[in-house]
Order: sequence, then C-alpha cells, then structure tokens
Amino acid sequence: RKVTNASHVRLKTARQANRICIPNAGESVPPIPAALPPLLSSPLLTSPIMTEDTLPTPPTSNGTTEPGTTTTTTTAEAQSLEQKQRGNKELAAGHFTAAVRYYTAALALTPSNPPLLSNRALAYIKLESYGLAIQDASRAITTDPTFAKAFYRRGTANFALQKAKLARKDFRQVCKLKPKDRDARAKLAECEKAVREAAFAMAIESEETLPLSSIFDADKIGIDAGGGGYDGPHPGVELLEDMEAEKELFNVGALPMEFVMASIKHMEAQKLVHKRYIARLLIACQHYFASLPSLISIPTPTTKITVCGDTHGQFYDVLNIWKINGYPSATNPYLFNGDFVDRGSFSLEVIVSYLLLKLACPEGIFLLRGNHETRNMNKIYGFEGEVRHKYDDKIFQLFLEVFCHLPLAATIGGEIFITHGGLPTEGEVTLEDIKNIKRGREPPESGLMSDLLWSDPQPFNGRSPSKRGVGYAFGPDITDAFLKRNGLKLLVRSHEVKDEGYLVEHGGKTITVFSAPNYCDSMENKGAFIQFDQNLDKKFVQFEAVSHPDVRPMAYAAGMGGLFA
Repeated sequence: RKVTNASHVRLKTARQANRICIPNAGESVPPIPAALPPLLSSPLLTSPIMTEDTLPTPPTSNGTTEPGTTTTTTTAEAQSLEQKQRGNKELAAGHFTAAVRYYTAALALTPSNPPLLSNRALAYIKLESYGLAIQDASRAITTDPTFAKAFYRRGTANFALQKAKLARKDFRQVCKLKPKDRDARAKLAECEKAVREAAFAMAIESEETLPLSSIFDADKIGIDAGGGGYDGPHPGVELLEDMEAEKELFNVGALPMEFVMASIKHMEAQKLVHKRYIARLLIACQHYFASLPSLISIPTPTTKITVCGDTHGQFYDVLNIWKINGYPSATNPYLFNGDFVDRGSFSLEVIVSYLLLKLACPEGIFLLRGNHETRNMNKIYGFEGEVRHKYDDKIFQLFLEVFCHLPLAATIGGEIFITHGGLPTEGEVTLEDIKNIKRGREPPESGLMSDLLWSDPQPFNGRSPSKRGVGYAFGPDITDAFLKRNGLKLLVRSHEVKDEGYLVEHGGKTITVFSAPNYCDSMENKGAFIQFDQNLDKKFVQFEAVSHPDVRPMAYAAGMGGLFA
C-alpha cells in the first residue's frame, strides 16, 4: 500500500466523507446535557425521518388523523429509536465512536433510558473509556434496578479497572436477576477467581520472595536440533554446548544481529524462537532495564530518530514500518512508546523483536512502558493467553518482570518529553521526580506512574476525571506549565487511536502518535510515526495496514477477555 506524507493533500473517499462528523476513536465524549443543540443540528440527525413533520400524525378517536396534531413524546421516542438503531448498526460494525455519537443523540431525546445507557456503556467499554461506561451503567441502574444488562456492563468495566470485588458484586446481581444465565455465572466465576488470585498475590508479596528472573535456570531447557526438532536460528553459528558461552551472547550489545534478523524472519513465517533463547532474552532484558532510571535521556540524533506509538501486537504492520523506514540501528534509532502487546494476536512476535534488537543494538531502539505492559491488561486483552499458548506460564511471568522495569518516559535532545499516556496534574512535578519513580512493580491506581501511563489531553484548561476511570485528563495550561518548568518544548504521547494516525493539540505543544493502523482489524484508522531530525524538526509519516495471517485480534483472550474483543 502507498505511504503518504501528512503534508500531501488527499482526496476523501465517499466513506471518509460520510464519517467526517464522527470524532476520532478514543476522543472524549462530554457528559450529556439536558439537550444537545449541536447534535440535533448535525448531519447525523438531518435525514428526513428525523424531522417532526414527516412522522405520522397520531390518530383521532375515530381512527382518522387531524392535520397539525402531534405528540411530542411520540416524536421524541421515534427519533430516539432511529438513533438507537443507527448506533446498534455502528456498534455491530466495530465503529464504536460513531455508536457513542448516535446513542448520545438518542439519549438527548429520551434521557435516562436504561437500554440506551447500557448500549452506550458497551461502546465505551470497547473504547476503553471505563469511567464513562461505569457512569452510564450506574445511571441505568438508578432508573431501573432490575435491568440486568446495566449490572453486566458495570461489572465488566470494573473488572477492566482491576476492581474485581466491585465486579463480583455486579455479576452476583446479574445472576440474581437472571439465575439461568450461564454466561453471567461464568463471568462471576472469573471475578471470584480474580479476587482469590489478588489475595494470594498480596500474601506472596508480604514474604521475601526472589523474582523468577533471578532463579530461573535456562540451561536446563534442552534443544533438539535433529530431524523433526527445532529448525530455527541459534545465537551462535550453530547450537552451542557451552552454556556459559551461550549466556554471554545475551549480554547487552553482544547478541549477533544475524541471529536477531533470522529470528524475526522465523517469526514472520509463524514459527517460534526456541524457549531457551526466549528465557535468556527476558532474563537479560530484566537485568538491563532494572539498571536504568525511570526517565531516560536520548541525545539529539545525528540524522534522525523515529518515534512510534502503540503497535498492539500488529507484528506485520511493525514489519511494514521497518520496510518503509529501515530497521533500527545506531544510525537509524527508534523509540517505541508503549503498548507493544495486547489486542493484536501477534503480540509475542512484536515484543520479542523489540527486545532482540535492544540487546543487539541498545542505542538503536528505546522502549517505554505503556498501560498495556501490565499484568491485569494482559490477562484481559490476550497477551497472557498468547504467551501461555505459544510457550508457558513461566515465560509469561518473565515478560511481566521485564515490563515492570521498563522506563516510563524519555527526553530527546533535552527539548522533547515522551511518555505513553500524559502528564501529572498535581504538584510541581519535575523531570527529576519522574526519573526517581520507583519501578519493579505493577502500576498503582493513582499517583505519578499512573498519570504517565493513563492520562489523556483535553482541549480546555485544568484537569478532569478521566473517561477511562484511571488517571486524569489534562488541559493546555497543564502542558504549558510542565514544559516551561522543565525547559522543554514539546510533549509526545500515544495511548489513543487517531483516524489519521496522529493529532496535534494544545497549540502545537502536544502530539498524539498511534502506529497500529486499522486497529483491531476494525477501526479503519491510519498508522503514523514521527521523524525528528538533527534540529529536532518533525515530520509525520502515515501508512496503511497490511495483510496478516488469518488470526483474529484477541484470539487468545479467555474468560472475561471475551467481553472486550
């Protein structure tokens, strides 16, 4: 597919033109006011069926209709139903932001309608706007405490926010209202399991236990390279018998690039690199990342540095980025800004490629943690199931230890600040504060780490509760103050789907970049990356999705994960 530069003028297709009034996926949708004049005058609501005078006039007592007589309630209900049906169609097609738009229009006509609120909550869940989903579901429950779907939606959103006890309470209510609902009972069982696992994890953490990466013995994993055995690449010229020599090859900067490139080609052919090499890779990366500060400083590039946003397990699109822009190297460095895994079903191939390249050429690729490099998100959105399917639970645990030590932010040339989510909204936070954040753990529900991983920009000043239910939304005044306080000029973040692959906000001081085109095989967005040259001038490059093997997104998600597919 053709690569386009953002400076080129492109003609909109008819499909794109029809979507021009829909906000970008991931954008915040404001709370519903009593009425929505802008929505009611928008192109979404101007078809003939939406005008009052085209609706049938109500019949008189003798069965005839009197000209000029209308029933406002009937008209509003009919208009609302029309918008609901359109929202349902968009929801089924995977166009979740458009669905929210239609449901919002319907709710402006028939406020506090439980089915509408429940449907919009589902669309918000699909957009990972869990805070808004909980608000809608709670409103529906207040209106009708017997509406089981609202409890179902709220339980789903609470589960995504790691609030398993609250989710359990909601699914218990669903089972009470719908005692024969097998799916609800299965979801309740998942909640019960999550509560037990959380209690067990807390009990373990209270003891002094060593991380798996410090005790795992990769030497004991045998490799059968004979006929019918492992036919993939080896870090040496051939299979080594000397375990110490093999281990030394996984030191930072020592891994042969020939092995890295052969491994990427092997995975492109849907084959796995041997478990022993994956274990060595993860153990070495855990030790390396643990030695870094939470904020890394990248010097001004001699030629350019490329910044990519979320790639979410879309391995073949990552390969396309490298086809377009060259593979990472010391003279062609990249920064990948978190959310390497989940959603896409080739997440393992994505993160393994990044880590192999990091060990081979540490100055050629930089990796920052995203909100999906976390245990709970991996459990819901597929990475845990994928790793267990392709390897086993111990390898997954080693991945988690790597994720817990990834840096949280970076500066480029002392002028550009990069983090996955956004900025802290409280206190006079400095770069030194960020550099000293304690890592080696799962993110807390609030605080500096949570803000960096979860927050989103908003167009107006100040801070607001996040639509996601975690972190905050920060305005241009917060961006200005943070940049000025720390001698910076620009914030680059990711974390949100954008139709064009990127979005410039806050007077040009905040850029969102998203590098997973046609996200989840349904969003129809472009991907993009940013090139910064030796003067730190920027250039946006957009690209389309490429084909991939026939494995659907979230293919490895199990249990509660099916709710988010």
